Amino acid sequence: MLYSIEPHDRLQESIDNMTDEQLMLSVQQEDGDALGELHRRHSATLRAIIVRVLHNEHSAEDLLQEVFLEVWRLANRYTQEKGKALGWMITLARRRAIDRLRREQAYFRVEERFQRETEHQPESWTHTRVDGDIEIADIRHILATILDSLPVAQKDAVELAYYKGMSQREIATHTHIPLGTIKTRLELGMKKIAIRLKEVLGESALHSVI
Repeated sequence: MLYSIEPHDRLQESIDNMTDEQLMLSVQQEDGDALGELHRRHSATLRAIIVRVLHNEHSAEDLLQEVFLEVWRLANRYTQEKGKALGWMITLARRRAIDRLRREQAYFRVEERFQRETEHQPESWTHTRVDGDIEIADIRHILATILDSLPVAQKDAVELAYYKGMSQREIATHTHIPLGTIKTRLELGMKKIAIRLKEVLGESALHSVI
C-alpha cells in the first residue's frame, strides 16, 4: 500500500533540508515557518550567548524572543556575503545583550545616585516628592517609561548618547543622520525628560538624577 505525503509534511521536510542561509532567504520573503526552523535549530545557542553577557536567566529568555523578532524585522539586512546566517544571528544577539546590559547598568547608576541623595538630605526630599514616598526601586521604571514616551527618533538619540556613550558626531555617523538633526533631537528629548522628571520627583530630586 502506498502512502501519500500530506502537503504540510512535504513542506516540513523541505524546511528541514534547507540550510540556514536558505532559511534566511525565506524569512526575507516573510516565511514564518522558516523563522520557526531557525528558532528550533539555534535558540539554545543564542540563549547561551545572551546568558553569558547578562548572567540572568529570566532576562535572557525575554531578550531571546526580542532577538528573533529582530531577525524577522532585519532579515533583509542579511546577505550571504556577510557570512553564515548563524554568525549574523550570534552577532545580533550579542549586540542586543550588550545594549540591555548597558541600559540596566545605567539605571543602576541612577538609582545609586538617587539613594545617596536621599541619605544625605532626607528632610529636603520630603517636600519634593509627589503623592508621598517614591520608592528608590521605581526610578528605573520611571526613566524607562519617560523614554518610551518620547518620539522614536528622540529616544534613539538619547539612548545612543547616554547608554552607549556616543558623542553627537558619532551618533550622526552611526545613523547617517545630519549632525544638526541629532543635536536637535537630543535637546528636545532631554528637555522632555527633564520636565517629566521634575513633575514626578520635584526640583531638587531632578538635579541628582540627571
